[in-house]
Amino acid sequence: MNDVRYIPIDHLCPFAGHPYKVMDNDEMYALADSIRAQGVLSPIVVRSLTDGKFEIISGHRRVRASELAGRKTVPAFVREMNRDEAAIALVDSNLHRDHLLLSEKAFAYRMKLEAIRHQGKHLDIADRPSSDLVSAVDSGRQVQRIIRLTFLIPELLKMVDESVMAFTPATNISYLTDEEQYWLLDAMLKNDCTPSVSQSIRLKEKSIDETLTKDFISELMSREKANQRESIRIPLERLTGIIPREYTPKQAEDFIVRACSFYALHVHEKRKDECL
Repeated sequence: MNDVRYIPIDHLCPFAGHPYKVMDNDEMYALADSIRAQGVLSPIVVRSLTDGKFEIISGHRRVRASELAGRKTVPAFVREMNRDEAAIALVDSNLHRDHLLLSEKAFAYRMKLEAIRHQGKHLDIADRPSSDLVSAVDSGRQVQRIIRLTFLIPELLKMVDESVMAFTPATNISYLTDEEQYWLLDAMLKNDCTPSVSQSIRLKEKSIDETLTKDFISELMSREKANQRESIRIPLERLTGIIPREYTPKQAEDFIVRACSFYALHVHEKRKDECL
């Protein structure tokens, strides 16, 4: 079973619905250069299909890099697996990757959970939630929250991947219908903001109650949030010896405002004298 076979690239098929992105970026070109010079050092893993083709379980990036390197075949281990076993193996073989996007992790967890549930009775999980079996790192509850991201429209999911929208608000927003999410996206773009946790909870509640409207979303997202107000930060060391040390933060803030008001008044009087 551990014999390596060299399989023509045109006989290989990507795993249907696999969640991982295979992109022609700098890392891919570097891998292609390595394969061009040394070959594929670690064989891919495949399973045989009924039409003489082979489905890739582990090694989608190596196959693409081999194409770019001009290789005609790739070394592979052929495993006899059904669809569910292959899906679980595929997810587990890729979760360790660096720079894994949250969207990739979400769809990977969803694929593995569906495979586990499909296997059902064969895994002896009667007394244990199946989501607990998905990850050795994330709890079953966290797995479920991450999977919620797969219900976001692509535009919002991209914002999560790019850290434009935070994880917790995103999981709440995932309960909105696609139409409601597009209403929200429009309001976010118009107001150049993303929902806070409290706003996302409110949106989720109204969506579940079927009382969420486009006007409500527009009004809610137009409200200024505390973390979006402009503020000025002054390093503490610059105020040492100026503000009494025993002052509370509120007293220190009032002191600074009064000092600025006094200074502004002094400058105004000085300019008035210079104009006389």
